[in-house]
Amino acid sequence: MNKRILVIDDEESLRDLASTCLEDLGGWEAIIVQSGQEGLLKAQEYFIDVILLDVSMPDMDGFQVYEKIKANPKTQAIPIILLTAKVLPDDYKRFAQLDIAGIITKPFNPLLICEQIAQMVGWS
Repeated sequence: MNKRILVIDDEESLRDLASTCLEDLGGWEAIIVQSGQEGLLKAQEYFIDVILLDVSMPDMDGFQVYEKIKANPKTQAIPIILLTAKVLPDDYKRFAQLDIAGIITKPFNPLLICEQIAQMVGWS
């Protein structure tokens, strides 16, 4: 079965790049949204295999989206991989307390992102 990845990121160029990589290199279906609220709706509307979640977004940041996904019985089992540009030492402590599959730093390597995702969620 084809994997379906939900990408939640407010940066259009990153969404476009991620979508192209996931679909062309991974052979997966990418659902791309620009806000946490939109992501929460899509996570309930579709069967999602993995969520790539930007940490820094306006309105609702990635941590708030994460909390809502984990609080919802319908979406709580979906693996989450955080996308983040800035990782400070305090962030690692915070990330370590979360039930996440992994972290991908931005800018990510377009040729490796599918392999990184597959390894983080055990598809490889």
